[in-house]
Amino acid sequence: MLNAAILGTGPLGLDLIERIQNSPFLQCALVVGRTPGSRGLAQAAELGCTTATGGIDALLDAGPFDVVFDATNAFDHPAHSKKLADTATVLVDLTPASVGTLIVPTVNGDQAASHRHIGLVSCGGQASLPVLHALAQRYPPSYVEVVATAATVSVGRASRLNLDEYVDTTRNAIGRFTGAASAKTMLNISAALPAPPFRIAMTVVADGIEQVPAQALVDVAEADMQAIVPGYRVTSCTVADAMVRVVVEVAATRGRIPVHAGNLEVISAAAIYAAEQHAAPRATKELAR
Repeated sequence: MLNAAILGTGPLGLDLIERIQNSPFLQCALVVGRTPGSRGLAQAAELGCTTATGGIDALLDAGPFDVVFDATNAFDHPAHSKKLADTATVLVDLTPASVGTLIVPTVNGDQAASHRHIGLVSCGGQASLPVLHALAQRYPPSYVEVVATAATVSVGRASRLNLDEYVDTTRNAIGRFTGAASAKTMLNISAALPAPPFRIAMTVVADGIEQVPAQALVDVAEADMQAIVPGYRVTSCTVADAMVRVVVEVAATRGRIPVHAGNLEVISAAAIYAAEQHAAPRATKELAR
């Protein structure tokens, strides 16, 4: 098993703990926060984890670790990456910093084991790119637009500080994974009550799009995603005037994340998937001995 450490004690960090504890390939060796006595650190300790304060320096003092999950923010991640660069640690970035190799499990997840610094784009990227990539393989797009809507109670302080990074990183990833000459990304933070589910509305402009084959491509992408994120659901797919519009909703299905916070669930699931791609080959070798 790989020893894993988590930077960050918000809802993402706590969900990662439970996912690691349920993984056959990972074990949680340390959870690091910044503020002594914080609620997140207390909850991590209640879950049986060793905890520390002091950020990346505390993690380095306690290491080495096979895998580090960075669930802090895009401003701090480059410094974290620099300090871990000379170690053998696999760094999985849950922030929209866009300095690692971008991995989306159902698109290029098979490449995760080849990279030590993995970026996960953004929650919007993880939810939209499986569908967009599937469509782009048959219908090369000239334009892609993605509008995400997240409940305000599921968007923490770090995410609000990183809105510009979210938009830039998601837009660039759309261009990379679809080949679209032009892409636009928007994020709406909704204060509606009851809290709405995480929702992604996509528009793809491409020549020759037809309803039946487009729907089939979307259906396959949905099924692939549901194997990783059970609450992932395509709610509509319509084609008209050389455009396909697809709407996806992601409901959280895990105990520590409210059902409306699918934005958190989709990226924590991707993080564990990426880390397990590094752990599985080692497990296979150990079994062969």
